[in-house]
Amino acid sequence: MTGTLRVVATPIGNLDDLSPRAARALADADIIACEDTRVTRALLTRAPSRARLVPLHAQNERRRAPELVRAIAAGARVALVSDAGTPGMSDPGQRLVAACVEAGLPVETVPGPSALVAALVVSGLPTARFVFEGFLPRTGSSRRRRLEALAREGRTIVLFESPHRIAESIEAMIAVLGDRRAALARELTKIHEEVVRARLSEIMERVRESPPRGEITLVVEGVAPEEAPADPGRLAARALALVEEGVPKKEAIARVAAEAGVPKRAVYQAVLDAEREE
Repeated sequence: MTGTLRVVATPIGNLDDLSPRAARALADADIIACEDTRVTRALLTRAPSRARLVPLHAQNERRRAPELVRAIAAGARVALVSDAGTPGMSDPGQRLVAACVEAGLPVETVPGPSALVAALVVSGLPTARFVFEGFLPRTGSSRRRRLEALAREGRTIVLFESPHRIAESIEAMIAVLGDRRAALARELTKIHEEVVRARLSEIMERVRESPPRGEITLVVEGVAPEEAPADPGRLAARALALVEEGVPKKEAIARVAAEAGVPKRAVYQAVLDAEREE
């Protein structure tokens, strides 16, 4: 008899958020594939289970997924959990789900807590249409390219970020996206839950003055169609044309930024990129 993979959402902080159905899925499992066995053992104090715990994290998922697929094909009931929230959402699990789907094995979901949705609905920003970007790239150039791709995004943007990178990430957002409305949600459902709703510049000042701790979800408003920023290539072309006319580069960049209604840094970066491509 073929087994089943159940993707089980677990609390993002408050253990009382574990649903009865999720508790039953853990109790019925033969194997629980978990990101960190220590975290899952703590969860199982609320939902006892005799299942065998098998570590499944970013470093071993590619190797471990085939083993679990074989176990499910042989009849095992496997529950997939992450340390918090829904597996596969910027957490391990997507490879295992894809492998089971490819093998034609049953995959079920036991929905529940999600930091993405929780932060979005308390942000005060539009929720009808949104895009989830997970974590921004760590390096400055890669992060900037990702943000440039989001510059014309009209939907609300939801991102995860770590406490030690949040300030530089927000600074990069201001440079590329402008000073938009946003909400920083920290430690959702936990004792020190906090939601800061303000402009990105205000949030940046706050996190620099008092570096945040814990899990962070950042929600940023999308751009209105009439406010869509100019194309970087056009910004660079306009600035370089002024330079050719004899306008000092610094003044040209400032003039183009004022004309387009974008930060001077965005024009400066566009000019740098254009000059590198020449």
